[in-house]
Amino acid sequence: MAAHLRRLGHRVTLWAREPEVAEGINGKGRNPYFLSDIALPPGLRAETEMEPALAGCQLAVMAVPSRWTREVAREVGRFLPGDVPVLNLAKGFDFHSGSRLSVAISEELGRAEGEGVAVLSGPNHAEEVARLVPSATVIASRDGELARFLQGVFSCEYFRVYTNPDVVGVEVGGAYKNVIAVAAGVLDGLGLGDNTKASLITRGLAEMARFGAALGANPITFSGLSGVGDLIVTCVSRHSRNRNFGERLGRGERAEEVLSESRMVVEGVYTTRMVTDMASELGVEVPIAMGVKAVIEGRSGPSEVLHELMTRRLKEETEERLYRDFLLREKGENGPAT
Repeated sequence: MAAHLRRLGHRVTLWAREPEVAEGINGKGRNPYFLSDIALPPGLRAETEMEPALAGCQLAVMAVPSRWTREVAREVGRFLPGDVPVLNLAKGFDFHSGSRLSVAISEELGRAEGEGVAVLSGPNHAEEVARLVPSATVIASRDGELARFLQGVFSCEYFRVYTNPDVVGVEVGGAYKNVIAVAAGVLDGLGLGDNTKASLITRGLAEMARFGAALGANPITFSGLSGVGDLIVTCVSRHSRNRNFGERLGRGERAEEVLSESRMVVEGVYTTRMVTDMASELGVEVPIAMGVKAVIEGRSGPSEVLHELMTRRLKEETEERLYRDFLLREKGENGPAT
């Protein structure tokens, strides 16, 4: 995303935790660890200290794994002026509290929830955005003016940006799809077919909407880019770390062994644990997430979990209650429709 903004003419300075990454970007125009085959645009700079990286910035874009989002936001808050907006790209939940990442960021910046903080989510694999492959995304903020400002900053002929006021729904969609993507990979590892994966994606979307609605999201949001859009690309793409991780589980490998071999973070592992814990507290059924958790922890085999999912109590497909409850809640908060 830094390369994208630089190509659009913005002055971009990166903060890099590893000195060798900063050296590679500044000296060779490449990140030696991630997407090292892609030449970065001239003028992109990297710093290893937060203060010079943020000096004079008018927009802070956070793109760190969810496990470290709160920690990095705390460091950002030491040097970032209170009127500078923050856009979060990470997809997951706060590793420490289980809260949404925008909430954790707001807390560490000392701001009211959502004040000057927005999120970007959608089917946007970095490998393709960096190669200018046409993509679409959504930026969510309760502040419509901020969302439209960011929409203008990021939009171009190969990167189309929409806005959405439903921050909860956009964040939940971006996080939950990683859980379903692990399950999709497991199916690939088992050598199953297109029917199976299509069924998983569809029922995964229903599970995502059910969970999100319990947190206050608009169920319709999950039919958009941060929901079904991100879900599809993450469940089918060869770029997807979560799908690739699940595929190896489906082939019989242990989660610990797979994770120890990669520098990349598999967000779905952490998100699965948080989603299942929160769902238990909320009283929400999340059978796919529960199955993924059982496989990751080694308590059940992939085929066993699939059998359990396929033989669950039969039920109706649609859950109109989600939409009815949301509309009633909106009516109660905003008064009767006119």
